[in-house]
Amino acid sequence: MPRNTGRLTREELLARIAGHSIDTVILAITDMQGRLQGKRLDADFFVDVIGDSVVEGCSYLLASDVDMSTVDGFALTSWDRGYGDIAFRPDFTTVRMVPWHEKTAIVFADVETVHGEPVAPSPRQVLQQQVSRLAERGWSGLTGTELEFIVFEDTYEEAWESGYRNLTPVNLYNVDYSLQGTSRIEPLLGRIRRAMTGAGMSVESVKGECNYGQHEIAFFYSTLIDKCDEHGLYKLGAKEIAAQDGYSLTFMAKYDAREGNSCHIHLSLRDELDQAVFSGDGPHGFSPVFQQFLAGQLAYSREMSLFLAPNVNSYKRFVEGSFAPTALLWGVDNRTCAFRVVGHGPSIRVECRIPGGDVNPYLAVAALVASGLRGIEESLELPAPFGGNAYVADALRVPTSLAEAMTLFDKSVVARDAFGDEVVDHYVRAARVEVDTFGAVVTDWERYRGFERL
Repeated sequence: MPRNTGRLTREELLARIAGHSIDTVILAITDMQGRLQGKRLDADFFVDVIGDSVVEGCSYLLASDVDMSTVDGFALTSWDRGYGDIAFRPDFTTVRMVPWHEKTAIVFADVETVHGEPVAPSPRQVLQQQVSRLAERGWSGLTGTELEFIVFEDTYEEAWESGYRNLTPVNLYNVDYSLQGTSRIEPLLGRIRRAMTGAGMSVESVKGECNYGQHEIAFFYSTLIDKCDEHGLYKLGAKEIAAQDGYSLTFMAKYDAREGNSCHIHLSLRDELDQAVFSGDGPHGFSPVFQQFLAGQLAYSREMSLFLAPNVNSYKRFVEGSFAPTALLWGVDNRTCAFRVVGHGPSIRVECRIPGGDVNPYLAVAALVASGLRGIEESLELPAPFGGNAYVADALRVPTSLAEAMTLFDKSVVARDAFGDEVVDHYVRAARVEVDTFGAVVTDWERYRGFERL
């Protein structure tokens, strides 16, 4: 793909700041939930003061829940340790324009301690560790993340005030592949597409989906870190553009009883000569490496599911007949399986259908790479593809709750070998907070069921 003008080199960034076409630089890290956090910096300050230095921020950014509440039990930081700073070190290979804000660019940052040491639980660092493991074998990864979202006529403020009840989706019927249905919201979708192109992303297409008001914008694949950076900026930008235009949209995995929002992740490997690692002369055009890599993903996806489905709501998406997987099987172009193999020859790849739109892409891709590498290390044998309806198959299932996924991840030797105890313990603690918080909440469902009749 040709280089998009929305991507800037460090020199181009500095030149545009000097020419006054950029006056704001966003310096962003990714938190545990996959959200971009950071600071908007005056561009001249960024040039004169930051340079090759760092920006500091509170360590609670990697030790808080979705509500940004301080949470006890993390080794990284606590009240007892004073919630000191962490450092955001700019990665100048990541500079992008942010067209939906005036004269604004963004630079992604790696997270360090104030003494310059990497912070292991940082999602970008978790994935970088797996990228390094691939590089030791002479490989690099390519990935694409396909995010679905639901758009509503209501603003975010109106949705909040209504308690997220009785919202009006922009489509009142299934618009899957419908040109007529998607045209109703094309002004918003078109603005998002053009803005993402201006931010250096390569847009492929947009299509309607099954749930009311549900849509998907697809982008060209990229390298692992780059695509995950892009994923985070896209989610932020789509929400901000929707808000600017008087809409709201959600990427939550399961908004209602209909189809949830997925985030299918496509993954393949290339060698040092940029040749496809997964294609070969074996059955279905697989290489021996691909057979073992896919076998590892099948074998260890249950215990890695905390990184693939990280929230309480994530597990409500796994419903039979919903295009969200329940059985841990693989198939050739079989959308009922957790792992779907698509493409031919050099384009052959695996699509993991487990994650929802709420996933942290860095952690999910790291889990898929770590599982695949374990399959290679153990020379696992790939079972035969499943050719029928996986929803009714006699097979291992995706965990049914965050509590189950948390326990599996905590006890996983594979996860601890791949990520280290510090990372595993950190994310197990985060999951425990979510499980305990949800368990203490009295839901509308309980009131409707029991207020009068129990």
